[in-house]
Amino acid sequence: MAKSSSRPSMDFLHALPKTDLHVHLDGSLRLETVLELSKRFDTGYEWETVEDVRSICEVPDDCESLVDYLRVFDITLKMMQEEPELTRIAYELAEDAHQENIRYMEVRYSPLLHTNKGLNYDQIVAAVQKGLDQARRQYGIITGQIICGIRHISTESSLELADCAVRWKGRGVVGFDLAGAEKDFPAKDHIEAFQKVLNNNINITIHAGEAFGPESIHQALHYCRAHRIGHGTHLYEDPDLMNWVNDHRIPVEVCLASNLQTKAIPDYQSHPILRFMDEGMRVTLNTDNRLVSGTTMTNEFALAVENYDLSEDDVLSLIMNGFKSAFLPLKEKSLLIDSVLAEFASLGASFSGEISRRRRVHL
Repeated sequence: MAKSSSRPSMDFLHALPKTDLHVHLDGSLRLETVLELSKRFDTGYEWETVEDVRSICEVPDDCESLVDYLRVFDITLKMMQEEPELTRIAYELAEDAHQENIRYMEVRYSPLLHTNKGLNYDQIVAAVQKGLDQARRQYGIITGQIICGIRHISTESSLELADCAVRWKGRGVVGFDLAGAEKDFPAKDHIEAFQKVLNNNINITIHAGEAFGPESIHQALHYCRAHRIGHGTHLYEDPDLMNWVNDHRIPVEVCLASNLQTKAIPDYQSHPILRFMDEGMRVTLNTDNRLVSGTTMTNEFALAVENYDLSEDDVLSLIMNGFKSAFLPLKEKSLLIDSVLAEFASLGASFSGEISRRRRVHL
């Protein structure tokens, strides 16, 4: 089938079925919810309007650094220490995703950061799952939880979180992650936690190559056996490793808005996404933090279309990569992909089946 060269509109991008595989719960609250909860929790700010909240909690594209970007989490986490708020925020995130036609979403967070008022890990995971289940019953959106270890806190806590992920496997948890500062905190230090989840057949995605070089990605893959890479922005600096990632069809979770804001890239034209796509890599687009980055999945695709001149078929390829990369059993994934292809057809979208902008092979 001939490749479509049309440039997709915002309405078309919104209407398409989508995934979001890399979205942080504590970075994706609604502005209205932050405003309401700030009246009950001491955030250090006195806000009167949603725009007041936006001015602090949405970072600009010229955000100074990753440290500046992460300061917002000091605010949101103060509101996420009790079960009702965790349930509400998880539900609202899934509801917002549904409103822009996200069919499958994986929500990641670290229970370790929600224990300040005495909740244990199981209570925290249960509260989040309650909200996600409510959204699925109401809207049909399929979701999974990804439990995050934190690089710079302790390896012992990562192992405890791995145990939590194992307990919740099959009850909502679909993966395990390692987030936090990359520099000086290597992933291989947490290898015992990854061995625990691997031995229990739990999928792994690791933040790597966002704020550090390809060495971080190498550790994520070859020490910790990651099945996906979060961000992976610096992967192109090691062409041999990039080829290995491509050969093994390891998905890369790209988050355009946040990559610019955290200074993983100096500008959009410096992002390696086009190189990844031209090599036929399994690139996925994701939001990272809907509140902090002021973004949505529709916006992420719009950024890609605007900055990289993507065609309709390029967009459909990225969307299909998201569904192919989901941490779902193959049977469930296949059924979901069939329904997505039917939705493409109903929208008049003509998907060629190509995996990149230039190549004509189908893997």
